[in-house]
Amino acid sequence: MLAVIGTRGSIRRQVRIARPPGDVWEVVGDPSRIHEWFPGIVSCVVDGDERIVTTGAGMPMPEQLLTVDPLQRRFQYRITAPMLKEHIGTIDVLDMGDGTSLVVYGTDADPAMLALVIGGAAGSALAHLRRLMEPDG
Repeated sequence: MLAVIGTRGSIRRQVRIARPPGDVWEVVGDPSRIHEWFPGIVSCVVDGDERIVTTGAGMPMPEQLLTVDPLQRRFQYRITAPMLKEHIGTIDVLDMGDGTSLVVYGTDADPAMLALVIGGAAGSALAHLRRLMEPDG
């Protein structure tokens, strides 16, 4: 579901993974590992609080890392490419209390259409993450 206020859009995707949250956090909480679980990203370089991801089309996408919190298992970043007026992405790995995790990926962007694009990609990335984390599932 896409929520739009003015020119800003917000979208959220989630997936339940049959693995403990610490295992999932090891992958999604490491800014240098995004290309392992997010289809369409082929590489990334992290330097301090800056990350540049490169898409399969060869387009570099600069980002600013905002939060990498292993206690809350929260990762936040901002795409700083000029095509976006504003952006914030948030990934939370929640402990479901039964040995499984809920991974929630939210994105807020201006223009709103890019929230829809990023949200669609995030949904695919979460499905891919589940396949990686549950190889026998």
